[in-house]
Amino acid sequence: MFITSGNLESRFVRHGFFGRQGGVSRGIYDSLNCGPGSRDDRDAVDQNRFRVAEQMEASAARFLTLFQVHSNKCIDVKDAWSGPGPEADAMVTDLPGIALGILTADCAPVLFTGQTAAGRSVIGAAHAGWKGALGGVLENTLKAMLAKGAAPGSLRAAIGPCIGPQSYEVDAGFRDAFLNDNARCGEFFQQAGKPGHFMFDLPGYVEWRLSQAGIMHVANVARDTCADEGGYFSFRRATLHGEPDYGRQASAIMIKIP
Repeated sequence: MFITSGNLESRFVRHGFFGRQGGVSRGIYDSLNCGPGSRDDRDAVDQNRFRVAEQMEASAARFLTLFQVHSNKCIDVKDAWSGPGPEADAMVTDLPGIALGILTADCAPVLFTGQTAAGRSVIGAAHAGWKGALGGVLENTLKAMLAKGAAPGSLRAAIGPCIGPQSYEVDAGFRDAFLNDNARCGEFFQQAGKPGHFMFDLPGYVEWRLSQAGIMHVANVARDTCADEGGYFSFRRATLHGEPDYGRQASAIMIKIP
């Protein structure tokens, strides 16, 4: 039902990048749609989220997701909430038993681990679409982890399934936004078949931003959500197919309860 990254393996932390299989939703949401913002049947979404929480060994009430708005805002989770959650695109915690969840359908889910000098775990999760990544959501997540005492050298990150460089065609205006931020960003764009269009390497860009922020250990699971219709939901694929809506897969990380 989910895949993991060896970069985050720890006896103190559990994590998983879930796909679209293993749920109860039907039709275009088939089957593990965890997005309450979709137009799927809410009971089905709740059941799917329960299944993810169960796999994470968390209670459904402590599997937390955000009202994601493609911002660079990161919040410090000090207790569970109900409902859609606060408007933000990243969160951190040092509390055991709270599963931090990110919902995606092409954007990059990024999960983080770290430890304090005393060996206490600190975790983070970020929703990194192009806008959030360009705006600094990854760096803000790392800053929040450091503020909770995580030692810089302990920080690790894994980039989950997202749209791949062979699937992400953009126009020149899109590319210019990145070049205006940093001329080195040109390496993440390759000429597309259509004049004035380019193929954008979102996971490569996310990995670069993390390395620029000083993270020495970054992994990419290298799963293209747009190309793998059987495995993942994809906003771009749904748009190309003329579908009225799309599902969202979950990625989650949790400090285990001792």
